This record gives sequence, C-alpha cells and structure tokens, in this order.
Amino acid sequence: MTGVVLAGYGPVGRCFVERLPAGARPYGVPLRVSVVRGDSTQCRLGEGDPVPPRSSWEPLESLDETLERTGARVFAQAVPSSIAGADRAAEEALVALRRGVHVVTATKSHLLSHWRTLDETGRRHDALIRISGATGAALPAGDLARTALRGLGCTTIRACPNGTVTFVLDRLAAGDPLPEALGEARRRGIAEADPSADLSGEDAATKVRLLAALCWGWDPARVRVEAQPVDAGTAGRAYAATAGGRRIRAVASARADQPSAVRVDLVETEPGDPLHALAGPEKAVIFGSPDAGDVVVSGGRSSPLGAALAMVKDAIEVTAPRTAFG
Repeated sequence: MTGVVLAGYGPVGRCFVERLPAGARPYGVPLRVSVVRGDSTQCRLGEGDPVPPRSSWEPLESLDETLERTGARVFAQAVPSSIAGADRAAEEALVALRRGVHVVTATKSHLLSHWRTLDETGRRHDALIRISGATGAALPAGDLARTALRGLGCTTIRACPNGTVTFVLDRLAAGDPLPEALGEARRRGIAEADPSADLSGEDAATKVRLLAALCWGWDPARVRVEAQPVDAGTAGRAYAATAGGRRIRAVASARADQPSAVRVDLVETEPGDPLHALAGPEKAVIFGSPDAGDVVVSGGRSSPLGAALAMVKDAIEVTAPRTAFG
C-alpha cells in the first residue's frame, strides 16, 4: 500500500478518505490514507481501518516526522482556505516538497500567496503539485490549463467557475428575492453558510487566477482583481434579462495580452454561449484560441464529494505507473 498523509478532516477530507482506495485500485495504485491530521491532533490508520472519533486522536507531531515514519508519497490538503491559515498550509506543503513528496491540494489560500515558492521548491526536489480540487472541484479545468492546451495558443479564459452564483442568479431570474435564493441554495447543499466569497466574485476570481497561472505562468499573488458583486439590486437585472432570452452570468475572465488582471462581471449572455446554457449549480470554463477554436469544459459536481474526487484523481495521477497510452 502507498501511504497518503491528509491534512484536514472536514467534509472534503472525509470523502477523500472514503473514496481514495477504491478510486485508485483500477489504475494499479494501492493508495490509502495512513494518517489524518487536524489542527492539534492526528490519528493513524491501518489498512481498512475507519477513522476513529476525534476524542481518541493523538497529539499532533511534526509533519516531517509523520512523513518520515510513514514513508508517504503524497501529502493531501483539504483544510479550509483562509488568509489566516495560508502560511501554515504553505509551510506544510513545502515540508512535503522538500522531502520529494507530491502535494495534492483543494486548499486555495496558500496557492495565491506562495505560488512561486511552492513551484520553485517542487522543481528543485522533483516533486509534483496538483490543484484540481482548488480550480473547480470535479470540473477538470485545471488539467486542461496545465497540459492539454499546450501548443494550442490559448489567449483568453472566460468562466463561470462558481456553481453557487449560477444557481442564485437563475433563482433571481425566476423572481426570487436574494435571501430566498440563498436559502434554497443552502437547503440543497450548494451554498456554504457564509456565501460572501461566492457573491462578491472572490471565489470565481481566485479560480481564474489559478487557471491563468497554469496557462500563462502568472504569479497569482500579483494578479489585480475587479469584481461586480451579486446583491439585492441584481435581482431586477436578472429578471429583466429573461424577456430577451438572455441570462445574467457572473463571468470571470482573463486575457494573455492583459497580464495579471482578472475581472468578474455580471454579463447578459446570449443563447449559443456555453455560459448561457448552464443550469442550476453547473460550472464551465471556455479557453479561447484564435487558431484552434474554443475549448469548453463544463459540468463537474460542486460539492465536498466533487472536490474530494478531484483530489483522488490528482493522487492517482502523481503516483500511477506510466504506460504507452497512460
């Protein structure tokens, strides 16, 4: 068995522990989580063991000791993204990379603030960093931006990478006031308890900052963001747009010829636009290439399970043996 050390045991972390062994098995990689780390405690897991109640966890040891003892090949991060936690998340990722341990993360905050340092450290120690869970949960936009667009001449990114906002905008267009639209999003498990990062455009801008970094080598820490928020006044716009068959979308965009700038605008999209076609909490990213044409990826579950499955995919990708077509 190949050990994985996991930081964070909230909804995403729990799904990751449950799904990793079965998800990796068909690809010839016997992966399992051998240690789960919380803020101040941790637990060790034998093969097939369930995660015990937190009351029985042991005091937290240093990550360096844990990686040494377990011989883990992957360090997975599913801790909440926050400015306060960015330094700790970055330092733990750097500890792993310096040991040649691959990092798989759904945490965004340290990617925004420490991108260059993480990249340089990974290169120096021949360790990989994969961020699918941070760029759109189960939507594989990060994989496209990282490798599949090479040579195609991608020059623009247009995206609705936040499923909560798309759902809320559709409810506003149907005549719901904003509080009711948010309440329904929460009832369905789409919106978090605090949706401020979704409604402000911050989350969408963050994901496009990361995609642009993968596409064009931008440093996310240097990217300027301008964003139009969804607020009570948006309801009238969303409802009025339906008369002409249009839909308001919170579109995050970046251009290669306008370095280090990301915008999030409330746009009236027309039929035929892939962003117009989104329904409910769906997401989409359009990578524009003048010569190759648009490359569109859409779908991908916006949920803790979706983010966990993206992490499973990344853990397989960094450890699976290469084959002729693999």
